[in-house]
Amino acid sequence: GAREKGGSLTGPNPVDRGKAGSKLHVLTDAQGLPVVVGVSAANVNDVQALRPLILGIPATRSRRGPRRRHPDKVRADKAYHSAGNLAWLRERNITPRIARPGVESPERLGRHRWKIERSISWLFGYRRLTVRYERKGNHFLAFLGLAAAIACYKKLAKITT
Repeated sequence: GAREKGGSLTGPNPVDRGKAGSKLHVLTDAQGLPVVVGVSAANVNDVQALRPLILGIPATRSRRGPRRRHPDKVRADKAYHSAGNLAWLRERNITPRIARPGVESPERLGRHRWKIERSISWLFGYRRLTVRYERKGNHFLAFLGLAAAIACYKKLAKITT
């Protein structure tokens, strides 16, 4: 018989006739290099994805002092805006720059958003990720991590694609 579509980390897509789907969440540095990637079901609210992404940031070595474990500022789409997320970020001394739904125009955030969109297009440039073939969420996430590592390598090694 025919295989059922779906798998773990998928859910009914609210904008695509309820078909099973997944969403990609990418946290990048200021230059747009992917630092942390995540996958969620299409029907999961984006607000829930911000904390795992921030907690997933690896410790980085600094010139002096202890390793840095969190950024100074976080810019995010208005889909990640919630009072809980703002308070959670401020508790960790992270300045939130999250657009407020219905208040900020998309043009202000657009000055920085293109870096994220470029990073997502780098990741989706790999055919394996454009259409999700993997039924297991952790397999898809592994391929996503490989694509992010390759994107970082290409950018840092100045290899043109």
